[in-house]
Amino acid sequence: MTRYDAVEAASYRVAREISLTGLSSWRDAVAPYFRPGSTVLDLGAGTGLFVRAFAEWFPDVTVVAVEPSAAMRSASGLPMLAGHAEAIPLPDASVDVVWMSTVVHHVRDLTAAGAELRRVLRPGGVVVLRSLFRERHSGIGLFRFFPEAARALSSFPTVAEVADGLGFAVDRLEAVPQVTASSLAEKASSVRWEADTLLRSLSPDEFSAGRARLLAAAAVETGPVVDHLDLLVLITVGGV
Repeated sequence: MTRYDAVEAASYRVAREISLTGLSSWRDAVAPYFRPGSTVLDLGAGTGLFVRAFAEWFPDVTVVAVEPSAAMRSASGLPMLAGHAEAIPLPDASVDVVWMSTVVHHVRDLTAAGAELRRVLRPGGVVVLRSLFRERHSGIGLFRFFPEAARALSSFPTVAEVADGLGFAVDRLEAVPQVTASSLAEKASSVRWEADTLLRSLSPDEFSAGRARLLAAAAVETGPVVDHLDLLVLITVGGV
């Protein structure tokens, strides 16, 4: 999995974290899986956005956070374990849900990760992903201002590649809206080249041109910025 340094981790908190109000559709989308008394593994927890969200949304659920980057763990200010998808530092059959938010495109060995997921999941457990997939990106407004970033999609897997690579079956797939920013002006003030996999594919000139387009639009357009990421729920093959 990709490892972030201290500068990238700090930028991530500025550029990528979304308010809990903006994420409210995700609370509703995952609620069926976050049952009282269950244990959730936030795998690739980053700076802890969803650790904090789940604590507020689902107070009767235990969340265990695992993150490979020491800088991200430090920036979170939360208790997190060092580990990654191919080596999860948890006992066998210890979690009911594995949550992975914008993580799976960083996983280098899906087969090894799938074996680890099956190991730590209890019978009947599920893997719940919040992600962008190569063939499903029309809901991402970033491409309007940074069209060259589309070339980075080649590094993102398809839904089938994720499910087949991990060795799970698709149980649910749908686009979930989220309010990424209260306005384009807010979005322009927080966008960071180093904090986004898509933007890091841009040259300095491409990034500057895209930010100029974003600022120009922000001067005349009002209203919230709404993007869509996919919810993908995976179950063990056969549903066992």
